[in-house]
Amino acid sequence: MEELNEEKEKHRFRWVVGWLKDIMLVISLALFFVYAFGTQVRMVGQSMSPFLQSEDVVLMDRISYRFFAPKRFDVLVFDKGDGVLSIKRVIGLPGETVQIKEGRVYINDTLLDAEEELSYVPLAGLAEQPVELQEGEYFVLGDNRTGSEDSRFADVGNVDEEQIQGRVWLRIFPLVSLKWIE
Repeated sequence: MEELNEEKEKHRFRWVVGWLKDIMLVISLALFFVYAFGTQVRMVGQSMSPFLQSEDVVLMDRISYRFFAPKRFDVLVFDKGDGVLSIKRVIGLPGETVQIKEGRVYINDTLLDAEEELSYVPLAGLAEQPVELQEGEYFVLGDNRTGSEDSRFADVGNVDEEQIQGRVWLRIFPLVSLKWIE
């Protein structure tokens, strides 16, 4: 009888330990996914309007840019160097030359092939002269070309890959505007 009770205790102990391991695994996976794909970033200002509005909340993917380079027109989050996160659209890629002439964006002397609202830039700023992007540098613009502090201005300039925090992939707030971001 004593052996039977001892066996039941061992079985109960194994069951509890197994259950605790499962809980720890689920919690660890949840924390990883929240860190990797669920970092919330709040849009401040109108620099990405009409695509994103001030106070919109988006989710940032911290993982994909560790394996793949940002692509043209990706919406990314970067640190301007002062700890403030900014959201902008990638226009120029490493090794390219970006210039804004007569309100139009040129990449390597070729007109940017984009929708009208993405290709028109009323103020050239630093890009009035050709901006040569070095390895690991990106030229970013806000969608609101008249109200965005972006790579056209010395405060931001070219964004180095080390400044990039992640890729915006989902707008979650306001809920009526819930949308995948491609």
